[in-house]
Amino acid sequence: MATKDSKAKDVEEKPHETTVEFLASLAAVLVTGLFIITFVVQAFEIPSSSMEETLLIGDHVFVNRIQFAPKTSWVGPLLPYRTVRHGDIVVFLHPDPHDAGTYVVKRIMGVPGDRIHLRNGVVYRNGEALNEPYILHDPDSPFDSYRNNFPAVPPSSEYGVYPNWIVDLSAHVQGDDLIVPPGHFFAMGDHRDVSLDSRYWGFIPQENVIGRPMFIYWSFETPAGQYMKSGLTERLGFLAHVVLHFFDETRWRRTLKVVR
Repeated sequence: MATKDSKAKDVEEKPHETTVEFLASLAAVLVTGLFIITFVVQAFEIPSSSMEETLLIGDHVFVNRIQFAPKTSWVGPLLPYRTVRHGDIVVFLHPDPHDAGTYVVKRIMGVPGDRIHLRNGVVYRNGEALNEPYILHDPDSPFDSYRNNFPAVPPSSEYGVYPNWIVDLSAHVQGDDLIVPPGHFFAMGDHRDVSLDSRYWGFIPQENVIGRPMFIYWSFETPAGQYMKSGLTERLGFLAHVVLHFFDETRWRRTLKVVR
């Protein structure tokens, strides 16, 4: 049976963590966190309504950067790599040079070799009409012949089509269909009546794909166009608004919701 003196001796002999050991442990945690943020997951905020109702303005999601990345020989068998598939929601860098560096989120509608066209707003892939329960239509949106009958209606700036796509689109059309070329994807937003997507700026190169949104970690009621307000005063003003209304304007029901 341990005596009071032996217990006191054990306490006295227990080594204390030195400052150097503490700093080494802290550095290990920081390096691990930096590695995860840089190579494994990335935080992303939904800036526009183009993916409603699947993703809302102000949804903050974690993006899996690993799943669609090029395979590496040394860790390839250990990681869940796979190719981009129909219906995947992906975050990618905007393919048009005028919006270079801009992150965008859309749903993949066509992979290399697919034949795509729209008739009266319905998407046809390889000759079959798609059943898309996730899409949103705005009944008050004016009719747009280009948007709803793509690519039958010639593109023009009148419809908001990007200049490069006006030039390049016809090279990828055969008959009634747009043919998705190798190494590229065709994507659209779920809110079809407001989404600027592959109909307007073209294909997404494989190398522009960042990853797949996994789940919403926080959602806050954010006004449309907030992401375009880059002034310091506007940003600080909205930050103050978030602090004041964190509890009553956070969409708690969306917390940890899986993105599909």
